[in-house]
Amino acid sequence: MKLDRKDILKALETITIAGEGKNMVESGAIANVITFGDEVVVDLVLHTPAMHIKKRAEDDIRKTILELVSPEAKIKINSKVEVPDKPEVKGKSIPGIKNIIGVASGKGGVGKSTVTANLAVSLAKMGFSVGILDADIYGPSMPIMFDVENEKPVSVMVDGKSKMKPIESYEVKILSIGFFTAPSQAVIWRGPMASKALNQMIFDADWGELDFMLIDLPPGTGDVHLSIVQSLPITGVVIVSTPQAVALADAKKGVSMFMSEAINVPVLGIIENMAYFTPEELPENKYYIFGKEGARNLAEDLDVPFLGEVPIVQSIREAGDYGRPAAMQTGSIIETVFEEITRNVVQEVVSRNESLPATEAVKITTMAGCSAVKK
Repeated sequence: MKLDRKDILKALETITIAGEGKNMVESGAIANVITFGDEVVVDLVLHTPAMHIKKRAEDDIRKTILELVSPEAKIKINSKVEVPDKPEVKGKSIPGIKNIIGVASGKGGVGKSTVTANLAVSLAKMGFSVGILDADIYGPSMPIMFDVENEKPVSVMVDGKSKMKPIESYEVKILSIGFFTAPSQAVIWRGPMASKALNQMIFDADWGELDFMLIDLPPGTGDVHLSIVQSLPITGVVIVSTPQAVALADAKKGVSMFMSEAINVPVLGIIENMAYFTPEELPENKYYIFGKEGARNLAEDLDVPFLGEVPIVQSIREAGDYGRPAAMQTGSIIETVFEEITRNVVQEVVSRNESLPATEAVKITTMAGCSAVKK
C-alpha cells in the first residue's frame, strides 16, 4: 500500500484547530506532509502553548487519516509551537526557582489547601526542594497545617538587601500572610493592598534554590489570581475539585480562566478530593457521598489530565488540624495516594517543559529526584 500526499492533505482540510476558523492546511498549521509507502510524517505548527489544544490537534490528525485515507497508515506527527510576539500576561522570574505551580479551585471548601500541603511534603520526600506561597490572603491556613502558627519570618541580608526568610517546616519553606497577623484578626483589604502584600512575599523573600514553588491560590477567579499571573511566570496550575455538580461547575470556570487567551497558563490536571468514603471497619466498601468520578469526567470533557483522587479519611483532617500533613504517615494509604498524585504532577510538569515553550522561569533540565515518577 502506498499513501498519496494529496489524499492526506485533502483529508486534513476537513479539520480545524480549536479556536481557529480556517482548516489546518489553509491556516498553515500543516507545515509539511511526507509519505513513505504506508508511512506518513506530518509536521504540525501551532501558535498557542496550550497542552490540550496540541493533544487534540494530534488526535484529530491521526483519526482523520485513519478514517479518510487508510486504516493501516502508520502516522508520525512532529509538533512545534511558535508563539507570535505579542504582549502577554507574564511576570519576571525569581532566580533559583525552577517551577512555579499554582493550586487553584473555583470553589471554597474543596480541600485545596490540604492538597497543597500534602503535595509539598510528598515532593520534599521525593528529594525535591520545595516552597509554598500561601496566596489565600483572606483565609491563610498553611501556618496551621505546618504547625508554625506562632512563627515570625526574620530579616536577612542578601546581596546587600534586606529579605524575609521563609519559615521552614518538614523541609518545606513557607510564607503566608498568616505570619504577619494575629490568628483572630481578619484581613480586611482591597485588591491592590492584597496584591502588594503578595508581591512582597514573592520578591522580597530569600527563597533560595527551589525545584518547586507551590502557590495556594484563593477560591474563585479574581484579583489575587490576576496579580499572581502578572507577577510570575507560572509553569502550570493544578485544579482541585470535589465530585458534586456545584463544585465541578466552579472548577470548570477555574480551568476556563487559566486557558483563556489573556491568561494562557497550562493546566497540568485536575485532582478529585473527597472522592469516596471507606469505613475503617469495612475497608473494601466505597461510599460516594458527593457523587462518583465527577472530577475525572470533567477532566475528560475538558481534555486535561486527571491526576488522581483523594478519599475522605478522618486522619487527613486530623493531620491538617494538628499541623502534620497526612502524606507524612509512613506506610499509610494516604501516603500512597498522595505519592501517586505527586508523581503524576511531576510527570505533567516534565512533559509540559519538554513540549511547550519555556516561561521566563527556569524549567526542569534534569530528572534528578524524578526517579520517583517511575517507581
